[in-house]
Amino acid sequence: SEQTFNTSVLIGPDGRDIATYCKTHLFDVAVGGRVYRESAVTRPGDRVVVADACGQRLGMSVCYDLRFPELYRALIDHGASLIAVPSAFTATTGRDHWEVLLRARAIENQVAVLAANQFGRHDNGTISYGRSMIVDAWGTVLARVPDGEGMAIAAIDFARQAAVRADLPALTHRRTDLYGSSPHTT
Repeated sequence: SEQTFNTSVLIGPDGRDIATYCKTHLFDVAVGGRVYRESAVTRPGDRVVVADACGQRLGMSVCYDLRFPELYRALIDHGASLIAVPSAFTATTGRDHWEVLLRARAIENQVAVLAANQFGRHDNGTISYGRSMIVDAWGTVLARVPDGEGMAIAAIDFARQAAVRADLPALTHRRTDLYGSSPHTT
């Protein structure tokens, strides 16, 4: 069978494609009594993507990528000022992990996270958790969609994000001499 990529496309205000990102971490797991093998139909991407969008630098990720803090740190190292994570978290994993992981990625990288998550039952019986949200660099949930369909809308205060980074300069306190990642620059 032919494999495809799980791809997120960033579209600009003029309707043109700005960037595409192919999910790098495939969901090959057994949880909640179900086995998922995304790699059976999907190939992993092989690059970190950060793109200019509306005056900011948007880091791109997809769903299961959220569980890999190294990717999110790489997005920051590539200059991301916010990160998008369109997802299909299951009800089983979402209930206990969705908000915790989103807030953790926002806090540890001092960056706003935009998280759209599917909601409802799929034809194969999988239930997506929903609860899309926007989290700021302090880890505060600025907006969230309750159970069901809806939209989360919030103003992201990039001056506050800069203040968080200045007041709690964890990104500049990194010991890259010990664990080998490139230093953060602003």
